[in-house]
Amino acid sequence: MKQKRYYTSQILVLLLGIAFVVWLMPRRSTSSYIYQVNRPWNYQLLTAPFDLPIRPDSLSAQAAIDSINRTFVPVYKRRTAVEDDVRSRLAGALEKVSVSSATRSQLTARLRDVYAAGIVDEDVYNDISTGRLPSVRVVNGNSLIRKSTAQLRSPRRAYEWLKEQLPGDEAHYAIEQSKLASMLTPNVVLDTVMTNRMRSDLQQRATAPIGVIQQGERIIDRGEVVTPQLFTILQTYEAMQAERGNGPGGNSFYAWMAKSIYVGLLFMLLGIFLYYFRRRLWWQPKVVAFLVGLITAFSIFAFLVSTNIDSGLYIVPFSMVAIMIIVFFDGRTAMFSTLITTLICAVISPFPLEFIAMQFVAASIAINSLKELSRRSQLLRTALLIYLGYTLMYVAVNVMLTGSFASLAPRMFGFLAINVVLVSFAYVLVFVFERWLGFTSTVGLVELSDINHPLLRELSRECPGTFQHAMGVSNLAAEAASKLGANVQLIRAGALYHDIGKIENPAFFTENQHGVNPHNAIDPEQSARIIINHVNDGLRRAEKAKLPSAIRRFIAEHHGAGMTKYFYVTACNTHPGKEINPKPFTYPGPNPSTVESSILMMADAVEAASRSLTNYSPEAITGLVNKIIDSQVAEGLHNDSPLAFRDVKIIKESFIQRLLTIYHSRIAYPEKK
Repeated sequence: MKQKRYYTSQILVLLLGIAFVVWLMPRRSTSSYIYQVNRPWNYQLLTAPFDLPIRPDSLSAQAAIDSINRTFVPVYKRRTAVEDDVRSRLAGALEKVSVSSATRSQLTARLRDVYAAGIVDEDVYNDISTGRLPSVRVVNGNSLIRKSTAQLRSPRRAYEWLKEQLPGDEAHYAIEQSKLASMLTPNVVLDTVMTNRMRSDLQQRATAPIGVIQQGERIIDRGEVVTPQLFTILQTYEAMQAERGNGPGGNSFYAWMAKSIYVGLLFMLLGIFLYYFRRRLWWQPKVVAFLVGLITAFSIFAFLVSTNIDSGLYIVPFSMVAIMIIVFFDGRTAMFSTLITTLICAVISPFPLEFIAMQFVAASIAINSLKELSRRSQLLRTALLIYLGYTLMYVAVNVMLTGSFASLAPRMFGFLAINVVLVSFAYVLVFVFERWLGFTSTVGLVELSDINHPLLRELSRECPGTFQHAMGVSNLAAEAASKLGANVQLIRAGALYHDIGKIENPAFFTENQHGVNPHNAIDPEQSARIIINHVNDGLRRAEKAKLPSAIRRFIAEHHGAGMTKYFYVTACNTHPGKEINPKPFTYPGPNPSTVESSILMMADAVEAASRSLTNYSPEAITGLVNKIIDSQVAEGLHNDSPLAFRDVKIIKESFIQRLLTIYHSRIAYPEKK
């Protein structure tokens, strides 16, 4: 029933991932083709379905427009009503000023002269004085007359000219008292409508079609480099397709269905992979949510970046997906998840082959160089290797398709450098997810294996014998895990903490005793209870110290549902003829569920038993190892573990070789005579 509920939650997570990715995937309303200037055409032969005008390419058109803008002479018009209004206002003002009629006539005549030459606003006069506007065209009836701007003045310059032309005191008095400065208004102004129309006509003629591609005629073929002229033709083709309703956005329902099927198939493949090849991960909803969320987040980030930045897809650090997953899980899951992410984002890439090849190389480098991330320097080294792989594959694919280095875009190397810088932040994300989701990374295990950890320091201080036992078990188990291809760092850390529960009652464990055995004063059942309780005591301490669940699993499973045989046999011998209930002498379990837990259980028992040997010959050590491990297998303690018989044989051989190395005979130094 529990697995059925988990199965439903897994499916729901996958469906949510599909919905988010499909909904946020960029919508292309006018173009079903992705192409760039100076890059090869990746599609089949394209022919014109209708007559297609050939327009100048964007560079030529822009050059023509720039030339028109530089040489274009604007159109101005005279406002005669302005001159009449100013003369009328001046005459009214002069009637209130005591000046002679001759001065009035001279001032009126000079005003007529200045308006005949023309007055413009200050901004236009600045262009004239700096030489940016040497001439203008003036509307004269139904024609345009080109006129030099040398005689045009601004209101201020016109006022100064009037005072220069009428130097007498009476004239200056009349000018100032009439407030002529505030009356002067431009009478030559820009004719915006005609200027814009004439400029637009010139630009349209400059960008008019220079030819026609007739219906059925070839436009471009696969492998041909997209020149600026072809780029313009393709844009014209797409625009006309959209106008005719033949663009890919013509039927949005089919487009949505296609996207949903494409993304759905990829996520379904991820679910199938986890179900059949990573069953342990599949039955953990938190893990499935993490994988789907990681793929979805990077896909959406790629969509956003590529929409706002040309070729921005290459900035997105897809190799971080591989790094995050291999640090927490395994290489196959990392590679499969990265390929799913790459295929989702390849649909928005201008060059899918190049994009997929580059991301495959980057993911492979990341996975192979970070099988065991234990130092930050490894991540920096991996980032440099990823950049090298990116650049080599980028150059190789482009030169292979075009046969020339000219198609390489220099800014791509800058984009790839930004990509690699972002990859270096994976260390921070590993820390965040480790604390937030409770996953266990190799980096975290290395930190936990530090003997300066507070729990290990306390174990060393309170239970020195147990601490030495834990160190021995760690070395013994790590050797076997290495030969089996298991997680060495995980089992090394788990072995160091598996007996931390003994801190509660250190004197009740033989490795910490010094001649006095407190078990002699209590009955076997009570002794067994104290010994068995070190598992629960250890789990409580691990919970308080916030140790990862993977470490707590070792504490719970290192004895499994085994029995404290010493005290059970003692109880049987103390009460002969009485049937002794084995339950009080049995650990609560569970039995080991992983290869690492099984190795630790074997190493724990073998290391402890090896200390009681008096003869360390190869035969004695081999017999001890075989006896203990065969006994555990016979009792079914490893039935829940994925161990195979071949694995058990390898573990035995590893233990025997390690113990023979530890307990080898030493040379007796002679006494000096």
